[in-house]
Amino acid sequence: MLSRASISQSALKHNLTIVRKFSPKAKIVAMVKANGYGHQIDYIQALLDDVDLLGISSLAEAEQLREKTSKPILLLPGVYSQQELDQSIELNCDVVIHHKSQIKLIQHVKSKINIWLKLDTGMHRLGLSVKDFKNAVDQFTNHPHVNIACQMSHFACADEIEHPLNSTQLDNFLQTTSPNFPRSIANSAAILTNTGTEFEFIRPGIMLYGASPMINQHFNLKPVMKLSAPVISVKSIKTGESVGYGATWIATKDTQLAIIGIGYGDGYPRHAKNGTPVLINDTIYKLAGRVSMDLICVDIDDTTVEVGDQAILWGDPKLRVETIANYSDTISYELLTQVSQRVKFEIDL
Repeated sequence: MLSRASISQSALKHNLTIVRKFSPKAKIVAMVKANGYGHQIDYIQALLDDVDLLGISSLAEAEQLREKTSKPILLLPGVYSQQELDQSIELNCDVVIHHKSQIKLIQHVKSKINIWLKLDTGMHRLGLSVKDFKNAVDQFTNHPHVNIACQMSHFACADEIEHPLNSTQLDNFLQTTSPNFPRSIANSAAILTNTGTEFEFIRPGIMLYGASPMINQHFNLKPVMKLSAPVISVKSIKTGESVGYGATWIATKDTQLAIIGIGYGDGYPRHAKNGTPVLINDTIYKLAGRVSMDLICVDIDDTTVEVGDQAILWGDPKLRVETIANYSDTISYELLTQVSQRVKFEIDL
């Protein structure tokens, strides 16, 4: 096991202060689904301790969290059977209702439960229609066991500040929801850019982990995951010789290469382009050739790099994960959540 992911506890705490700076009055639902956006639930205790709720995407994640915290858990997909409903109550989960079949399931509940009614305001993914939403509010307002904890929706284009769908969705949300119950619509991008959308609850995700949803704007967020791997070989090739599978990179002069012990088997993106930056000894170098399962090659020019030196693939102020995502035609969310089990995780205070 060569590659490592160091998870900074101080960066987690710092990013949470940024969330509070933008929305000082709102309660925080921290998105910790997908194993803490790939950061591992076991390594983000600093985050779990200091928020109001924890957003997850499965009951299995809820079970894992319950071993670490008594904080309320928001089950984003909701429940689809009596067994799942019973389990969610046992685990003290707030349950999202986004489909009318879930309304029928919750109607006959015999134990106390908090529900979040999700309205489809225009993303057209999950969410109740206006008619079903209003019916649900009517049915559950005076229910003896059901508490409407929040009304929620989700922005489709919050990372595009000028996109007209943002105002359309917000208008739909305001017109349909009631001020008698708490509301929530702001994700990371909305928190950072859309003043006035925080309401009573906000739902930060990617910003907690130090990556910005906005292109070329970092908002002083600090990277939480530093992905690194050692140089395992240094070699010379001559002008005209190629590197890697498919011979997609050819040396235009005599060249020094550093071979790094990380590849797509560890979660480094296979589609990272030639020239993708890699940080070694505080100097930026460029990826040369295709990413292999276990290895990448880096053009180190004529500088001194030795076997055993550590290469940083992302997570340094000089090399953010957003940059690697851009070179790989993807987003930081995907890179962070696809770091594999081959990588050794460790806590960095």
